[in-house]
Amino acid sequence: MRRTPGLRHFILAAACCAGLLPLATFAAGSAQQEFMAALRVMPNLDHGAELFRQCALCHGPSGNGSENGGVPRIAGQHFNVLVRQVVDYRHDTRWDIRMEHYAGRNVLGDAQAIADVAEYVSRLARERPRNVGDGELVEHGAAIYAKRCASCHGPQGEGDDPGSIPRLAGQHYEYVLRQMHDAVDGRRPNFPPQHIRLLGRLERDDLVGIADFLSRSNWMGPAEQLASTR
Repeated sequence: MRRTPGLRHFILAAACCAGLLPLATFAAGSAQQEFMAALRVMPNLDHGAELFRQCALCHGPSGNGSENGGVPRIAGQHFNVLVRQVVDYRHDTRWDIRMEHYAGRNVLGDAQAIADVAEYVSRLARERPRNVGDGELVEHGAAIYAKRCASCHGPQGEGDDPGSIPRLAGQHYEYVLRQMHDAVDGRRPNFPPQHIRLLGRLERDDLVGIADFLSRSNWMGPAEQLASTR
């Protein structure tokens, strides 16, 4: 029986995709290996401070991001989360042309360098919220967050370091809102599928409220928490 052109093209495409599967598996394995390697080394804070000078060009000298929320606050973020995001940028599972450069091997040469800068950033003090919403949907957002998000990210968005769950508390309103939209629209390929499905079911007011709630939530990182106990 003679195959139609459409069927032939379909078979060729399927064969090509099958050939690419081992490459995708290798890329995923390589990323996980680099992630685990960075977790195993002993971070060097002095070297981390030196490397952070490159990060400070965008994230600011304190690591608290930009006033308009365009650049995120990374100060006080969990070590495991910082390592994971850097690795994702290096392996093309998170996209941003600036971060792909600064997280690349020309700046961070190996797993040791990733660990060094991540440890340094995780210890930076978090400043008070500098980019929040208008407040109209904060209570609504808090209720949605408690119902849909708190079981993983914590009641106040504190996250979890061993679980590589990011600290969302005190993150800039505009940044959080943009990341949620990016996830739903397919611009955050490293977002877990279950998160994308959850966000896709939320309405505009839900997303705005959640972002505003988190921007005003407990913003303290390790440095401030330690100071508050003295």
